[in-house]
Amino acid sequence: MKRSKMAVIVVLIVMCICMLSQNVFASNASPNPTAGSGASNVSKAIEDTWKDAKGQVQTVVNNVVFPVVDLILAVLFFVKLGTAYFDYRKHGQFEFTAPAILFACLIFTLTAPLYIWSILP
Repeated sequence: MKRSKMAVIVVLIVMCICMLSQNVFASNASPNPTAGSGASNVSKAIEDTWKDAKGQVQTVVNNVVFPVVDLILAVLFFVKLGTAYFDYRKHGQFEFTAPAILFACLIFTLTAPLYIWSILP
């Protein structure tokens, strides 16, 4: 009984996957003349898709992702700087490592939009 229920569930899952999945083919806009008339070029399709979406990705990353990461790093930097100060007051030794790493990461992400798009093709 238990085995037949599992078999029915597996068959239903496989049927749902088959019915709801779609085939994806590469664009055949400019086929390679040396490869034949029906040849599809997957790398060309990926490059064309990236060229079409690059502007939108840049806008979203520059206006949403980097500011959110900058905000999080700034908050973490100031919290860690505060806790390091209180540890200094308590123990008499200031720990520079964590605030320095957070500060370096903050500088990196603040300046990243200036050069990151020249690195990526």
